[in-house]
Amino acid sequence: MKEFDTIAAIATAVGESGISIIRVSGDKALSIVSSIFEGKNNRKIDDISPYSMRYGKIVDKFSKEMIDEVLVSFMKGPKSFTAEDSVEINCHGGIMSTNKVLEEVIKAGARIAQPGEFTKRAFLNGRIDLSQAEAVMDLIRAKTDLSMKSALMQSEGRISREIKDIRHDLLGVIAHIEATVDFPEEDLEEMTSDKIKIDLDNIINRIERLLDTASEGRIIREGLSMVIIGKPNVGKSSLLNSILMEQRSIVTDVPGTTRDVIEEYINLDGIPVKVVDTAGIRETEDLVEKIGVERSKEKISEADLVVLMLDLSRKLDSDDKEILEYIKNKKYIVILNKSDLKRELEECDFQDMKNIIEISAKNGEGIDLLKNKIKDLFFKGEINSTDLMITNSRHKEALYRAKEKCLASLETLNSGVSIDFASIDIRGAWINLGEVSGETLEEDIIDKIFSEFCLGK
Repeated sequence: MKEFDTIAAIATAVGESGISIIRVSGDKALSIVSSIFEGKNNRKIDDISPYSMRYGKIVDKFSKEMIDEVLVSFMKGPKSFTAEDSVEINCHGGIMSTNKVLEEVIKAGARIAQPGEFTKRAFLNGRIDLSQAEAVMDLIRAKTDLSMKSALMQSEGRISREIKDIRHDLLGVIAHIEATVDFPEEDLEEMTSDKIKIDLDNIINRIERLLDTASEGRIIREGLSMVIIGKPNVGKSSLLNSILMEQRSIVTDVPGTTRDVIEEYINLDGIPVKVVDTAGIRETEDLVEKIGVERSKEKISEADLVVLMLDLSRKLDSDDKEILEYIKNKKYIVILNKSDLKRELEECDFQDMKNIIEISAKNGEGIDLLKNKIKDLFFKGEINSTDLMITNSRHKEALYRAKEKCLASLETLNSGVSIDFASIDIRGAWINLGEVSGETLEEDIIDKIFSEFCLGK
């Protein structure tokens, strides 16, 4: 365990609530809180048993004026979240009372914790690895039940164990190569080039299986960005209202009603989907509408999925064809809206289009077809919460670099060069995979990761 000073922070959201919690961690946590705590009959908490609570009050260290009634709990290190002595003060919720209690803790000798510093200490003290630490923040930020379950699996170390197994296999290959090269006089089984290739092929396949889950995993973690586009008055805002099942966007018969981007989240079988309603894309002289059209085009470039709405009751024109050309390199769904009206679009208009759905946004018909099509495009029709997935872009990058090193090692072997040269890239792959758990990651990158955490965690 490393040596640290004692830190403190508010662990709950600051605002009006029944209870707020101030977390204190470090070797002086108990003595600091004890110096401002008075229990019944002036009892301190110096003799408190680990993993128990005591009722009392927090007082001003000098004037002994009462600050708040509290319950204090004590967790003895290393059996605590940070693997250090930790004290939690449960006080009344509210901005004033919570901040006053924290102020007394700071005056008694603790310092304000930096963002993510409690979790960082848990990592540095060896209680969790870096991927598990990152999962803690994913749990806090989870928008759906599925994203929460995915983060929970990572926090329990499922990804860490898989990466550890692959690193163990790489280490075995390195050890056999070095033993063969360095100790030829020993009666060791010679690691032939063919045997190394087989081992590396198996390792590459395992890495690729993890990488194959990265796209789905990112969506589960961060959500899917879906932008609804089309000409004015084709029914984009009606579609958004139908998906949300509420009147979020203003709907009129006047083209150009939506002048700005409107964003809302929906839960699609556990996937957080950010639905973006945009201004109708068309040539216009109206300055405000023109700004809205430019923002619409920006959202198209940022989106995971583009939903193009066409009006079945109007023929395809040059504006529609221009939009189709604009999105041809994106994942898209074409929605033929107003199926309740007389059809003017011809079948031949859609020969080069795919993923076409007919709906009536006004009546809410066909919305389930759209949701199923989204699942087909991104999750092969089924979303499975029990699968091991790579949800973190940093992990994906580390896996990708490890795969490249393994492929480079195979290329070295295929060129007929001595097998000890291949071990250089294999060792590089072993280091890259260690970045996932934080075993081989540089300190400044670790600091940056934890700086993105919330205060008190």
